[in-house]
Amino acid sequence: MSVPWLNLAVALALGVLIGIERERSKGEGATRRPAGIRTFALATTLGAIALHLGGVPLLAVATAAVGALAALSYLRSPRADPGLTTEIALLAAPLIGALAMSDMALAAALGTVVAVVLATKAPVHRFVKSVLTGAEVNSGLAIALATLVVWPQLPDRYLGPFAALNPHTLWLVVILVLAIGACGHVAARALGPRAGLPLAGFAGGFVSSTAVIGAMGGQARRVPETMHAAVAAATLSTVATFVQMALLLVAVSVATLVELLPALLAGGVIAAAYGLGFTLRAMRASAAAPGAEGRAFSPATAAILAATLAVMLVVAAALKALLGDAGIVVAAAVAGIVDTHSAAVSVASLVASTRLAPPEAVVPILAAMSCNALAKTVMALGAGSAAYALRIIPGLVASMAASWAVALLVPAGGWW
Repeated sequence: MSVPWLNLAVALALGVLIGIERERSKGEGATRRPAGIRTFALATTLGAIALHLGGVPLLAVATAAVGALAALSYLRSPRADPGLTTEIALLAAPLIGALAMSDMALAAALGTVVAVVLATKAPVHRFVKSVLTGAEVNSGLAIALATLVVWPQLPDRYLGPFAALNPHTLWLVVILVLAIGACGHVAARALGPRAGLPLAGFAGGFVSSTAVIGAMGGQARRVPETMHAAVAAATLSTVATFVQMALLLVAVSVATLVELLPALLAGGVIAAAYGLGFTLRAMRASAAAPGAEGRAFSPATAAILAATLAVMLVVAAALKALLGDAGIVVAAAVAGIVDTHSAAVSVASLVASTRLAPPEAVVPILAAMSCNALAKTVMALGAGSAAYALRIIPGLVASMAASWAVALLVPAGGWW
């Protein structure tokens, strides 16, 4: 039987890695924890040797023996609150060592994660006990429930009038609004609403600008003092839309990007200038706006956005069924209500397959972006206050108007 020295060495090294962390935190004197570098190194090596010599049965015996020793150590601990962290880590050690015999990469990853989890005790405890509020914990549980319990159960097929509604996709909008609202809340807690919300909005725009606009509308409604920062976040999310569009076109069809780049630059610059203006207004506020405490998002806002999107999808499907398929422009425009990027990728793919000339892709893609801007306008009206919508809409209109104007003025092939 050949000896897998490298696998055994990896098992030993992982035990040393975990043991180093435990050695640093085991303490001194009577309250000293029982397991350190040598114990963990031997435990992972024991698991590796047991699997190598006797397979799973001997590994089970070795793991049970380590578990019994860990339990005995726990029961004999003189500390008032001995905890179970070290004992559970010690129980996992032989299993990680055994895994190194068959999958070194996975074992190394798991061993490193265990060491990191053990080392983050102080900051994690401080964050949970001193930073998070009860309302924020409840908000996190709500997101987990919506994502891990409800979403997988929803059918991923088109139902309802004109087969226009996909419950799985609609609920994803709810999840995005909740998650983006929570990210904005965390950013506002960390950096203050004046800087945190705009940064969160720009980052969230790469996920869903529509969801950002809805989430920021709920933020502005709940805390009117954050109006300027919320508008800046919503507008900067549309900048991310233009940036992401350019990146996708690079990957799908460079020829399409060449035709569309002047229009994307014009729209993106207008949106960035508009968002920067509101960011500066928020930064010039005399004091940080209140509202960092409390709920991280508004479930009602997410529900309103999903319902609004459902109505728009049904109306769009009805119009398409009534008027017929008028070609690529109509198809792209209808698809753009939900996701402008998927519509643009579809059109660019036609260019890449030579079924469409690059100049002919400009109008369908801009039509998709315009319908998406219309959807954002409806979301702003439904989720936020009238004051919020009146601040958002001019930026959306100006950016799309600039894109169309440049697209109509620039000759085929671009200025370059």
